[in-house]
Amino acid sequence: MKKIIGGISGAALAGLTVVSVGMQVHAEPTRTTMPDIGKLVHYTTVERGEVTEHIMTTREAIEAVKRGEPIPNGTHVALVDYRDGKVFRYFIMEKGEGWGQDYDENRRTADWQFQWFKPDGTINMDENTERCQRCHTSRSGREFLYTYNDMRRFELE
Repeated sequence: MKKIIGGISGAALAGLTVVSVGMQVHAEPTRTTMPDIGKLVHYTTVERGEVTEHIMTTREAIEAVKRGEPIPNGTHVALVDYRDGKVFRYFIMEKGEGWGQDYDENRRTADWQFQWFKPDGTINMDENTERCQRCHTSRSGREFLYTYNDMRRFELE
């Protein structure tokens, strides 16, 4: 009897694993657009093992943070993910008036929306933007940015 129950449990677990793999969460369409990276200000770099992340935004966003004001609508914050010296992907946050209303309150990051882009600038629908958004909710007191203090300390030229 134990062998039969054990066999059923093993089969159920294997079936659940197959179902879980088949249910991967992918990116969702958002209002976030790919900015002109060349027009953004590189204000910090983060190293994560073999990954180098250059993080950039607009001069206006940095100035607003330095004044203690909200980052203006229309702002992009870009994380450029480099691996082996080449761009691997872009993670983009963009803020737009009323954009937070697109989400349930428990998932909202004010009016910021998120998107992953491939090196050629096309949306990468294999990335999970909901996961990113949920993580950034913990930074509500800092404009939902992990690099808010880096932006505040950055010296503009």
